[in-house]
Amino acid sequence: MSESNIVWHLHAVSKSDRATQKQQQPCVLWFTGLSGSGKSTIAGALEHALIERGNHTYLLDGDNVRHGLCGDLDFSDQARQENIRRVGEVAKLMADAGLIVLSAFISPFTQERDFVRSLLPAAEFIEVHMATPLETCEQRDPKGLYKKARRGEISNFTGIDSDYEAPINPEIVLDTSAHSIDECVAKLTQYLLDKGIIR
Repeated sequence: MSESNIVWHLHAVSKSDRATQKQQQPCVLWFTGLSGSGKSTIAGALEHALIERGNHTYLLDGDNVRHGLCGDLDFSDQARQENIRRVGEVAKLMADAGLIVLSAFISPFTQERDFVRSLLPAAEFIEVHMATPLETCEQRDPKGLYKKARRGEISNFTGIDSDYEAPINPEIVLDTSAHSIDECVAKLTQYLLDKGIIR
């Protein structure tokens, strides 16, 4: 089917209506960093804190989406880019629903993160760089993946034999080797309050 035959259907209920109902401003907090840097841990802790405040959220986790939405993709650079493209489109739809979306993905390439940013209004994409050093991440190795990568059992592993392009100008930088979970959540919450995303 030609793309010229596909049009965006406007509905009676708008993004603004959904946000007003939820008493929050929709956004996508994009947690990027090495495996073991604390992406999922901090995103999960923040989601819990936001739910306790009465906010409406959804957490998209890298491992979880590969069980379904991206279950057909491997870990080549091209497949990783497609993984992020799909997740970015889902995050955009969730933001349109008025949600605060927390996305925890290594997302190693600047180009793919910039693509997701381009899908959303400027203030709605919040890049959170989990800047925990590689040596700390490798010491933690929560899934044993660094050991496998060092033994050559896993290829294209970010930080070992595949590059990670650190964000140049992220909205927030967190280092879980220097700050506790509570401190990271407090910094994120204050940012959301300061920007008027939550009340």
